[in-house]
Amino acid sequence: MTKEDFQQKLKDLKLSLTDFAKLINTPYATVQNWTRENHTPPSWLESWFDNYEKAKSFDSVKDEVIKLAKLFNKE
Repeated sequence: MTKEDFQQKLKDLKLSLTDFAKLINTPYATVQNWTRENHTPPSWLESWFDNYEKAKSFDSVKDEVIKLAKLFNKE
């Protein structure tokens, strides 16, 4: 993952550097360094982002299922 890919992924997921650093329990300065010249983001970020996206999708589907279940239980 390039630093450009990293920055784009954060943008796509609507995560700030601060929020992302908190999510992965890493100092902000470390995460910020991954966006600077002559620094490369760690290789594990791709799989982390994949899992994060899947978890967000799962949460969205789960919330919809719960809404539908509540709707059907009222009838």
